[in-house]
Amino acid sequence: MARHLAARLGGAATSTDSLARHPGRPWPRADWSVPAHVVEHYGTLSVDDLLASVLAHYRSMAPMIEDLIRGRAEAAGGPLVLEGSALWPETIAALRIAAASAVWLTAEPALIQARMYAESRYAEADSAGRALIDKFLQRTLAYDDAMMAAVRRLRLPHIAVGAGQSIAAVGDVALQRMAPLA
Repeated sequence: MARHLAARLGGAATSTDSLARHPGRPWPRADWSVPAHVVEHYGTLSVDDLLASVLAHYRSMAPMIEDLIRGRAEAAGGPLVLEGSALWPETIAALRIAAASAVWLTAEPALIQARMYAESRYAEADSAGRALIDKFLQRTLAYDDAMMAAVRRLRLPHIAVGAGQSIAAVGDVALQRMAPLA
């Protein structure tokens, strides 16, 4: 979605995952094995502790994200579409930057689970791998609930994305609903 919006706006897209990762996804990729600290993180912490840990990480990223947004707003380099979970509603809403706009996306838990299971190749994982993926999913759903509670409390623009919606259609709605941070 970020790349699509950036292309439509004539700008660039960046994910907060490229700025810092906490601690990473607990499933392997072709070029990457799950490190022991990631296994320990998802294997030993409760969902509440996982959520508290990632929210603390996102709070620590707030100054870097603010600098990035302010710097791009002041530059003549075209729009920046910044996406990622580290864009916590209270942090972003407090920026008050007239040249920046925001909208939050959410999805039904079943859609989040289906996408995560497909990306992680859940059906091919062993029982230990599935347990880590399930814990990551539970943390993700808890994060989404907390994020949407903050979005609603602050009356920020948001979109509920459903299965089968095209990127172009969601992008059209996003462009209509984006609200300035001023």
